[in-house]
Amino acid sequence: MTAKKTKLISPRKFSSISSLKEISKSEWDACAGDENPFLSYNFLSSLEDSGSVNPETGWLPQHIICRDDEGNLIGAVPLYLKGHSYGEYIFDWGWADAWERTGNKYFPKLLSAVPFTPVTCRKLLVKPGQDKAAVQQDLIQALISVTKKLDVSSLHVNFILPDEINLFETSEFLSRTGLQYHWVNKDYETFDDFLSTLTSRKRKNIRKERKIALESGVKITALNGDDIKEQHWDAFYNFYLDTTEKKWGGAYLNKSFFELIGERMADEILLIIADYNGQPVGGALNFIGKNTLFGRNWGCTADFKFLHFEACYYQAIDFAIYNKLERVEAGAQGHHKLQRGYLPTLTHSTHLISNFSFRSAVGDFLKKEARQVLFEQQELVKMSPFKE
Repeated sequence: MTAKKTKLISPRKFSSISSLKEISKSEWDACAGDENPFLSYNFLSSLEDSGSVNPETGWLPQHIICRDDEGNLIGAVPLYLKGHSYGEYIFDWGWADAWERTGNKYFPKLLSAVPFTPVTCRKLLVKPGQDKAAVQQDLIQALISVTKKLDVSSLHVNFILPDEINLFETSEFLSRTGLQYHWVNKDYETFDDFLSTLTSRKRKNIRKERKIALESGVKITALNGDDIKEQHWDAFYNFYLDTTEKKWGGAYLNKSFFELIGERMADEILLIIADYNGQPVGGALNFIGKNTLFGRNWGCTADFKFLHFEACYYQAIDFAIYNKLERVEAGAQGHHKLQRGYLPTLTHSTHLISNFSFRSAVGDFLKKEARQVLFEQQELVKMSPFKE
């Protein structure tokens, strides 16, 4: 899968690049900011440099960049030309099937998202000090222009921030909602403070789960920065492989990726390791944002009751409370998270469908789906573990 660099007509100077190596780390990060680690040059370039993201894996970078008249980078959009819909967590396989049944090609398509990462973050990246609204609108027009230039079926911008929704809705995009489970820190001082806000039955259940998880002799260690050693990454990669082989039959990320993020951004990583008799048996990988802890990957090579909940959810809450973080995002899916204090939260994406008739059909589907998602959220909230 190949694509030519695309020049875009605009009052500002737009272009697309096929690798982050074509710009500097400082340029990209000045636009991306420091709020979300997944937008950072270190994270995205680690995906590219490791080969986890490349044309052979169905991810061809086509990042849009915007420069001013002096050549300074003032805006950017992470963007990929995709040969499939794997690793996105916003599912459009049904759309692809329907379009291809009419004799048309759905792939390749364009996607603005963080690969393999269902995390809400800004996609229209603007350097501080610029006319933000103007640059954002130009970036959207650049996305539309690239979609037309490459003559692809569609463009998808997944997990956008709420304040970006209206920007896209004023163009030709369709909105889509989904559900995730997030834990919110209400200025808790301790884990017990959090428990005190739950109903008695739920509070007792969590205490029981935490106790049982450690009764077998499992030792939990939270690692950050220089405390994360090579042997920890070796062990975690085995856990990751075990999980992916059970769920999907193949790993999106390779060992080199984990080694690179360990070298480049260890201070933004919280790695939970579970040991039994001196041997690592499970682990959970989290990324530390400015206000949020993001739970990403989990794996375990032995069967210990409730260890998953302890390592992934309760340890994350402990860390967020201690470090005064506002929330924990625990990734995609999982109704079991609800009873552990993670409430159903709406996510948003936006979609540009090139063919008008197909766009109309997808739009009708999305309206029905949105009503269903909102109903599901309302019903789930009724099962909240918190006191009324």
